[in-house]
Amino acid sequence: MSLRRRTAHVLAAATIPLVTALTVSLVAAPAQAAATTYTALGDSYASGTGTREYYSDSGSCQRSRHSYPVLTAARLGATLTFPACAGATVSGVLNNQLGSLSSATNHVTVTVGGNDIGWSSVIVQCALPWPTTCWSQIDSAENQIRNTLPGRLDQLYSRIRTLAPNARVVVVGYPRLFNGEECNIIARISPGEQTELNAAADLLATTIRARATAHGFTFVDARGPFTGHAVCDDVEWLNGTSNPIGESYHPNRAGHVGYTGVVEPALRTAAAAATERS
Repeated sequence: MSLRRRTAHVLAAATIPLVTALTVSLVAAPAQAAATTYTALGDSYASGTGTREYYSDSGSCQRSRHSYPVLTAARLGATLTFPACAGATVSGVLNNQLGSLSSATNHVTVTVGGNDIGWSSVIVQCALPWPTTCWSQIDSAENQIRNTLPGRLDQLYSRIRTLAPNARVVVVGYPRLFNGEECNIIARISPGEQTELNAAADLLATTIRARATAHGFTFVDARGPFTGHAVCDDVEWLNGTSNPIGESYHPNRAGHVGYTGVVEPALRTAAAAATERS
């Protein structure tokens, strides 16, 4: 064998193990998984008002470690961005809470709309002593739900999809508050008013669901899970009239655990569906 052929043979023999070792090394080295990112948008029902314990730096936004976004993020192992804020309207979410959304955002939840129809003010009116009533306030809220809220939600949902085109978006609804009973934690809200308030809650839920579905988002209906856990029920997931008054008629800690029980599976289902489509 010539010197040239012997050298080529030696080089080839040496190269094969090197290439093989390099390939095995690349295959064996696990890829670093990207962190799952989750942004929770919305009002007091998302921030955790009603749980009575809030992050010190959240101020009047009343963000709580007991809220469903925090509990859901922990179950998902996700990194949470949490701009939800008590008192937020659809416009407030649109203008103040979307800064973190991007093509890298994996999950988004949003609970908003109640403040746009003045829901808190309606409840306060209903709770005033007799002979004050709240029928006209309920009618006004329902008119807002029918005529104003859908357009606002469309604008918000379109913006979320534009900013976070790859995210699984779950729109989380509001529960019915009452079971028709009068108990010592309800400040004079009659069974008849409770029925009408629950009817308004139904209209709110179906309206939000329709707009969410139109944008291809998943809707989580809280009415079913909260049935049997209304104000005055044996196991309440909602506060009645409370001190301070701002805690009133919001989910308590058990309520946020209940919310988590339906929000987390909804996000996982949406993620699985997205994977199948891809």
